[in-house]
Amino acid sequence: MAVSMTLVTEPPKDCPLCPRLVAFRAEAATKNPDWFNGAVPSFLPPGKEKKVELLIVGLAPGMGGANRTGRPFTGDWAGDLLYATLLKKGLATGTYDQRPDDSLKLKRTMITNAVRCVPPQNKPIGEEMKTCRPFLGATLETLPHLKAIVCLGRIAHENTLSALELRRAAYPFGHQARADLEISGKPVALIDSYHCSRYNTNTKRLTEEMFEAVFDDALVVMNQK
Repeated sequence: MAVSMTLVTEPPKDCPLCPRLVAFRAEAATKNPDWFNGAVPSFLPPGKEKKVELLIVGLAPGMGGANRTGRPFTGDWAGDLLYATLLKKGLATGTYDQRPDDSLKLKRTMITNAVRCVPPQNKPIGEEMKTCRPFLGATLETLPHLKAIVCLGRIAHENTLSALELRRAAYPFGHQARADLEISGKPVALIDSYHCSRYNTNTKRLTEEMFEAVFDDALVVMNQK
């Protein structure tokens, strides 16, 4: 994949591409007009794309999280765990306060979603994932210093592989599984995690220690010369 900074990495806030998601956003805006209610942009560190070594890929914005606040994983339980982990591992600075105007800043890290608009019941359908995938593909191409990708959940994993035009069957999902890929002629490690949802943590499918181990693995890759 050749790097091209002219690629469209972010849809407009009022993206019209998926009718079901457009209608769902409109419904949410009627109920909560002061919420963000749009396609949620990626969260970048100071210095933007040229400073990104780690890309975190989630599935889609949560209704009361990113769809409300306009920043990925901000305002819900998944964000509480994710940002606490990034702060602990030195991949963010400041204070996470569940709002986009807090003092939190990412370091070497970018956060995005495979689908940029909130879906009903937190479940995008196949056509919506396919329609939104070019934005993810463009994002992957426009990170010149990318070393690692952390996929939060199987669907994020599969969409990332599809965005890279790789066979899903060749890279099965598994917690802390690693696949060594090549993007734009450079090695990139794809590392999986169970999604940091309240359900997964409440059922102990994912513990804090398990989640932190994924980022320990990513840091090893990022710190290699």
